[in-house]
Amino acid sequence: MKPDIFQAIADPTRRAILTLIAIQALTPNAMAEKFDMSRQAVSKHIKVLNECELIRPEQSGREIYYHFNAKKMIEFDHWLAQFRQNWETQFNQLDHLLTTIKEEK
Repeated sequence: MKPDIFQAIADPTRRAILTLIAIQALTPNAMAEKFDMSRQAVSKHIKVLNECELIRPEQSGREIYYHFNAKKMIEFDHWLAQFRQNWETQFNQLDHLLTTIKEEK
């Protein structure tokens, strides 16, 4: 079963990998050097991120560099946007309620 974007970003190591390659494309070996884990463990995380299209590989000679796929994150952000207005409304209502309670005391 193909993992979804939520499963991919739920793991802190995968979020850290995304943060690293958002700055600069890296090879799996370069990524593994940044973590206290084996190259194979990092490769498993890369596989999940790649299956979810959050990263994209690019062959350069004998090396594969992984790049951050901002387009996929924009799609995810657009999906989240439908909830933002609701969250903001609820937070504003809570803020108003807390301010009212504070003023009453």
